[in-house]
Amino acid sequence: MKFAYKARTKDGKQISGETDAADRRALVEALEKQGAHPMSIHEVSASSGKVKKSHKVKSKELVLFTRQLSTMISAGVPLTRCLQTLEEQAESKDFKAVIASVAKDVQSGIALGDAFAKFPRVFSDVYVNMVKAGEAGGILDEILKRLAVQQEKTSSMKKKIKSAMTYPVAIFSMTIVAFFGLIIFVIPKLGKILTDLAGPDTQLPIQTRALMAIGEFATGSTIVPHVPNIVFILGGGFAATFYLLRYIRTPKGKLQFHSLLLRIPVVKTVITKVAISSFSRTYSSLTAAGVPVLEALSVTGGAIGNKVIENELIEAAKNVREGQPLSLAIAKSKHFPPIVAQMLAVGEETGQADKILLKVADFYDEEVDALIDGLSSIIEPMMILVLGGMVGLIAASVMGPIATLSQNVGG
Repeated sequence: MKFAYKARTKDGKQISGETDAADRRALVEALEKQGAHPMSIHEVSASSGKVKKSHKVKSKELVLFTRQLSTMISAGVPLTRCLQTLEEQAESKDFKAVIASVAKDVQSGIALGDAFAKFPRVFSDVYVNMVKAGEAGGILDEILKRLAVQQEKTSSMKKKIKSAMTYPVAIFSMTIVAFFGLIIFVIPKLGKILTDLAGPDTQLPIQTRALMAIGEFATGSTIVPHVPNIVFILGGGFAATFYLLRYIRTPKGKLQFHSLLLRIPVVKTVITKVAISSFSRTYSSLTAAGVPVLEALSVTGGAIGNKVIENELIEAAKNVREGQPLSLAIAKSKHFPPIVAQMLAVGEETGQADKILLKVADFYDEEVDALIDGLSSIIEPMMILVLGGMVGLIAASVMGPIATLSQNVGG
């Protein structure tokens, strides 16, 4: 079989290519022997020589597909008929095309996991590995149920985080736009009126002069004649944001960005708890499905979403390869709390590591929910304080000169 792969070397460089291997596991082992950590592995289509790709599918639709496929397989419906039925029920055209291709591959004798692997933007490495393990163990329906639950948990957590951040971001954006709108369009005109009424020798308050200076610079043409400076300020801001986001997508930039996030007090707590929950649930599902420990660690690391913690799991995998228990390797981590290693050690001793890790995942899911709810209740009054402070600054800048002018007129 031919595979296309992307991997990262020890010095952080990203490599990619195509090679022949007996299966995905053999390719993972070959890359690790070369000192490279696999980031993604996809089977190459024999007909086109390129990896098949498709548009992303909504997580809600994928969860529904997974749960329905599990139910139909449990009921004894043949796999090809399951896929044909689900293809007809799919809402999006993209997902219909994906299911149709998978059904065609299955009819031609290709395993379901291999058929899913041709669509890496729809079915993740975790999804594909668990399906392959389910097929090998004859428990595909149970594995699909686990996948559906795992996807629902992940989707729910992402929605809660997104919901908690939507209101603060919207309020902050509106405040910034209103603030600069007043500085650029209102304050300069008001300052001119005050100066005309009180005379050119009038000394305006320092905050008024500061806001007027900002407004005059933004509307002036000091950089290029006849072109307002605000054009270059906005253009520079957009360009800086574009290149920053582009840099963050590189392996080095992503590692630095994720490392920075783990230094911010509250953000660090949220990211760590989410990563531990994701690790526990994903690793538990993979090992329960019969995926080998090293391959499960490799797949789980890529599914966590933070490169710093992923690197810690890579180091843990090296220690496990040398004969250490995973619990001892995890204990060396800077971001995994001791309770995770202790619970995992108990699971290794009793042979129930997958069940214990599921309890760890549920515990940290509750911790994240409580933390997000707490942050939501704190962020709203903080935004009100920031908004009030900016409005107060503008009010003081406007009302101060008016009060001074009234006193002068009254005197």
